[in-house]
Amino acid sequence: MNKIKFVIIGCGRIAQRHAEHIVKFGELVAVCDNNVKKAKALSENHGGVSYYTELSELLQNEKEVDIVSICTPNGLHAIHAIEALKNGFNVLCEKPMAINVHDCGEMIKAAEKANKRLFVIKQNRFNPPVEAVKKAIETGKLGKIYSVQLSCFWNRNEDYYAHSWKGTKLMDGGTLYTQFSHFIDLLYWMIGDVKKVHSFNNNYAHKGIIEFDDTGVAILEFYNGVIGTMNYTVNSYDKNMEGSLTIFGEKGTVKIGGQYLNELEYQNIEDYKIENLAEGNKSNNYGTYQGSMSNHDKIYENVVDVLLNNASISANGFEGLKTVEIIDKIYSAAAHESKNA
Repeated sequence: MNKIKFVIIGCGRIAQRHAEHIVKFGELVAVCDNNVKKAKALSENHGGVSYYTELSELLQNEKEVDIVSICTPNGLHAIHAIEALKNGFNVLCEKPMAINVHDCGEMIKAAEKANKRLFVIKQNRFNPPVEAVKKAIETGKLGKIYSVQLSCFWNRNEDYYAHSWKGTKLMDGGTLYTQFSHFIDLLYWMIGDVKKVHSFNNNYAHKGIIEFDDTGVAILEFYNGVIGTMNYTVNSYDKNMEGSLTIFGEKGTVKIGGQYLNELEYQNIEDYKIENLAEGNKSNNYGTYQGSMSNHDKIYENVVDVLLNNASISANGFEGLKTVEIIDKIYSAAAHESKNA
């Protein structure tokens, strides 16, 4: 059986993880970054595959490629994905799909027009406790869902943002896009679409360092009648504290916690118990801080299964759009509150 052929656009830190898993499930044939040192280094780490500094040159020369993995800064995801799709390649896009709703729509339209797949990385869906609670909801074990509470208490210090596109509105987009879009995806995936939002945010500890909020709260009303709250910050002192989702239902209460939704911290469900959870992968470790659970292996396994065996896609462009829509509603509501304060 022929291996699925991949290229990587953007050779920063997350691209290293993509490359590790590509070689397990497919074949890495080329990489691209406008920083030639980064492109060359990633190439050399993986057998000296072709490397480019211009996306157009890569797309023109690598015609046998099946899928382009987008690992560039948030603000470039749409530009690079649309260019790849227009040239007839499938696309796997890192989170967030884009940093505005319009760009997400254009990406979806480009995929439809080219009749190509648009995969979006939603790695927290594969966390063992998340999968187990999702199944419990779908099978009615919790009964009617009443309310939810999402807590995102992380630390991102000045060093994290230094000499980087992170922290800029143009390329980063905001704390909810870069740090917590995976968490917001779970609200959509597990609870449903959001109808109405009231929110407040502020920049308390990162003035002059980032161009947007470092802390916020939101009250959410879902279309299905569920209400919820979200409380987020990157000001947890010294290190990450927790990433948790608590769900209150007619027949049970559950809390998924840990630093990155990696532990089932509480369950009390009528005539049902979640047991024998797999350990799951470790978090993405970046030295002084941690990211979400590292489930890129599951993502790539699904991508290859979809392309070779016509399996169901784990997260598509529409779901990526929904995450961005919810973030947009939270930020728009906070801007409205600030304007009318």
